[in-house]
Amino acid sequence: MEQLFSIIEEISGIVWGWPMIILLLGTHIFLTIRLKFPQRKIFTAIKLSLMKDKSASGDVSQFGALATSLAATIGTGNIIGVATAVSLGGPGAVLWCWLTGVFGIATKYAEGLLAIKYRVKTKNGKMLGGPMYALERGLGQRWLGILFCVFAAFAAFGIGNTVQANAISENIALTCQGIMSPEDTKLIVGFVVAAIVGFVIIGGVKSISNWCTALVPFMALLYILGCLYILCVNASYISDAITLIFDSAFSMKAISGGTAGTVLMVAARYGIARGLFSNESGMGSAPIVAAAAQTRNPVRQALVSSTGTFWDTVVICAITGLVIVTSIIAYPEISQEDGGMLTKKAFGMIPYVGTPILTFGIITFAFSTILGWSYYGERAMEYLAGQRSIALYRVVYILFIFAGSTMSLSLVWNLADIMNALMAIPNLISLILLSGVIAKETQHYLWENNLDEDMNENDQ
Repeated sequence: MEQLFSIIEEISGIVWGWPMIILLLGTHIFLTIRLKFPQRKIFTAIKLSLMKDKSASGDVSQFGALATSLAATIGTGNIIGVATAVSLGGPGAVLWCWLTGVFGIATKYAEGLLAIKYRVKTKNGKMLGGPMYALERGLGQRWLGILFCVFAAFAAFGIGNTVQANAISENIALTCQGIMSPEDTKLIVGFVVAAIVGFVIIGGVKSISNWCTALVPFMALLYILGCLYILCVNASYISDAITLIFDSAFSMKAISGGTAGTVLMVAARYGIARGLFSNESGMGSAPIVAAAAQTRNPVRQALVSSTGTFWDTVVICAITGLVIVTSIIAYPEISQEDGGMLTKKAFGMIPYVGTPILTFGIITFAFSTILGWSYYGERAMEYLAGQRSIALYRVVYILFIFAGSTMSLSLVWNLADIMNALMAIPNLISLILLSGVIAKETQHYLWENNLDEDMNENDQ
């Protein structure tokens, strides 16, 4: 078993190595340039995300689709993932993480556009879309769509389910220490979380969307306000933290201790990797729910989808990174800790509110991720095996929540990382090969000021 763990970990390191980082970041930069920097329209996109196109085709509102996407994207990676990047790559990793979000906005935009462009309407009026339909209908490569769905269905049980359930149970068990044994706490938490998720997902995309619409703004706002309070406490260190982040991000100083490379190379590697993993731009998950949105044309939803990366990485990851780095400057003794422990100690250094903010963030972010990924997994299974497979998939998904609450997850984490990387490959193929279609739609609707125009249903 130990040898198996080692092999899986090695494979995970390979698939998330420089080739994948270059492929993802390269796609971000390529689409940014080819689409004439859609990031310029981010405030228009935020405005559109709060509007409703009730007369347009779709199952949920644009904001509902965005909230569900954010629910799946904003997870423990936004908190612990940033600290891991700082722990492994130094303070400069925060800037590289942030830059992946800035460029990733273009990729998330492109994914949302293709999701609407190539979505299909079922006999009962339900909208289905995502990379699998873009690959099948846009490129005529159904086999790549099948591969994407296989990887997505497995990834949903990993990063979207068991690891999140485990994060919830571990944090509550720690909070209840001395009141109840950790084993009993985890069993109870696993049962409760599984029951709540089962109640929500049985209602389908509208139920998931309604819950996410209510939960995501609340949890994100409270977490951001909590982080801002911590930054107020650490206010005297903010200027030094920003200077340190920029200096470390571009330092050509050689790494000591026998590690090859410069500070810049190490910071870029871990910052970019965690940023890409955090915002999921290019992985192909978000467009699955974007396809269900009520929208007049593909570009309106593309803009709304792009705000997901903005909120996830450009805002939340950046604020978390500042909290971590200011805490390291204030309390240098915590700088040698690994990602998870660094997060706990950084937040725990703030009297009274630090630990509750962290606990609240991890629990709510993890729970929302379970909800969002349940929808991704369902749509992948429906594409592979038809609508009849959904009921069984839901039952298995709920059972895995309970299992994840009580099991050790080092193997699952690495398997989830591998599945996420493998998901990205066919999705990136569709984005690159269909970039001409994306550019044409963007030119017409966005740069020629036709955002209010209804799309021709025959074009879908």
